[in-house]
Amino acid sequence: MFNRTTAYILIAALAAALGLWAAQRHFGAAPKTAWPTMQAVRLFPEPRELPAYSLQQSDRTQLVPGELKGHWTVIFLGFTHCPDVCPTTLTELAQAQKQWAALPDSTRPRVLFVSVDPERDTLDDIGEYAHAFHRDTLAATADIPSLETFAKSLSLVFMKAPPAQGQPADLYGVDHSAALAVLDPQGRMAGVIQPPLVPKAIAADLLALTTASTR
Repeated sequence: MFNRTTAYILIAALAAALGLWAAQRHFGAAPKTAWPTMQAVRLFPEPRELPAYSLQQSDRTQLVPGELKGHWTVIFLGFTHCPDVCPTTLTELAQAQKQWAALPDSTRPRVLFVSVDPERDTLDDIGEYAHAFHRDTLAATADIPSLETFAKSLSLVFMKAPPAQGQPADLYGVDHSAALAVLDPQGRMAGVIQPPLVPKAIAADLLALTTASTR
C-alpha cells in the first residue's frame, strides 16, 4: 500500500535523482576517466569521497572505508524480514556474481548487503541471509544513527514503517531505497544502479570496470 513513509522515500529518491541530474548538467555527461560504455551502472561525472563510517560485519570485524578499497563494490540496503525487494535484489545480484566468479579474488567485484534493521537483525542473521544468496556477499550493519549517516553519504534512504493495523509491534516494515550504490576501487561513490535490475548487464559492466581499472 502507498503510505506516508513510502511517499517520503520516493520524495528523497527524487531529490537524489535531481541532484545527480544537476551535477551532470554542471560537470558534463561523462566521467573524465574513459570508462567503457555502461549498460546498467550509471557513473557520476566525478566520484566523491565518503565521510568516515564504521559498520560491523557478520564475521564481527569492523568495516571501515579502507576495507572496500581495491575492488568495485555494489552496496544494497535492506533487511532480512523484507518480503519482496530484498530477496529479489540479492537473487539478481547473485546471478551477476556468478558471471565474474573467475576473476582473481584480489580484484573480484564485491556485493555488500547492509541491514538497516539492527533492532531485529543480528550479525548471525545477516550473515546467514546474505550467504544464502551467494557465499561471497558481504553483510554488515550498525546502530541507526551510523546507518543513517552511511545511507545519506550514498544518496540512499530508509525509514521504519509501522505494522499494519492490528499487527504486533515487532511486525513493522522498513521502507528503503531499491537503488544500488557503486563504489570504485578507491572506495569512492562512483555511481548507481537503478531498478529494474538486469543481472547480465550488471555483470558485464562490473567486469568491464574491473578490467579497465587493472590495466
